[in-house]
Amino acid sequence: MDLHTAGATDQPVTDQLLGEGDIPPVHEVNAEGTSPFLLTSDHYGRILPRALGDLGIAESELVRHIAWDIGIAGVADRLAKMLDAHLIAQRYSRLVIDCNRPPGVASSIPVISEATMVPRNEGISESERGLRRREIFEPYHRRIDAVIDGRLRDKRPTVLVSLHSFTPVYAGVARPWHIGALYNRDKVLPKLLLGHLRAEGDLVVGDNEPYAASDLTDYTIPVHGEARGLVNTGIEIRQDLIADQSGQQQWAERLARIFAEIETELKPELLPG
Repeated sequence: MDLHTAGATDQPVTDQLLGEGDIPPVHEVNAEGTSPFLLTSDHYGRILPRALGDLGIAESELVRHIAWDIGIAGVADRLAKMLDAHLIAQRYSRLVIDCNRPPGVASSIPVISEATMVPRNEGISESERGLRRREIFEPYHRRIDAVIDGRLRDKRPTVLVSLHSFTPVYAGVARPWHIGALYNRDKVLPKLLLGHLRAEGDLVVGDNEPYAASDLTDYTIPVHGEARGLVNTGIEIRQDLIADQSGQQQWAERLARIFAEIETELKPELLPG
């Protein structure tokens, strides 16, 4: 199977995107974990399907935040093991399709990300958009749905935590926060998380900073958290703090300790009906 990749307007010549040599989009850790926390990571990886080549951009761009959430993979894997929690993550670059955007919005398959043009995303057909959605976006979100279905069927308490990282500087403006709690309608878990993070004493903590969750700009929290009636929060960690394994380990340990404390406080909220 091949897709033409020489020009930005080349169209798929088959009905398949991922082929031989491509790995599945969904990555899981500790699927049998007993924790009430269900962890997700929409921007865990930066892999590109072989058929799409390099999307027309340099490798130096593909290691930047525009392609993935730097450092969050190491935090997520460690945190899942420390909490005995199930992690469901997505391996492909957000430049192929962003798994935390509603399909159809411009940022779902970006032609420009920050100031970087993505030539291979320019002028693509609806059929190629559909391939990216069906083979990467949908398997990831179907898996999250299936896991939540199973947990609710078994009356297992389930709390959704969506893990992300953010750049220290955006559009020339420094971001002072070390970590932020993100939310939309449901503030139960974010309020508890904010309280614990502020009590650490050495953190600048963002309350819906540097981003706020919404139906228009997010997918995982509105669809898998709020629409399913789950207690939920998003977490953003500043990337320079988790760029290496030492930082990833330290932040996983900190969050594991905090979430263990929060679990006891959330008990009444977690009891299945």
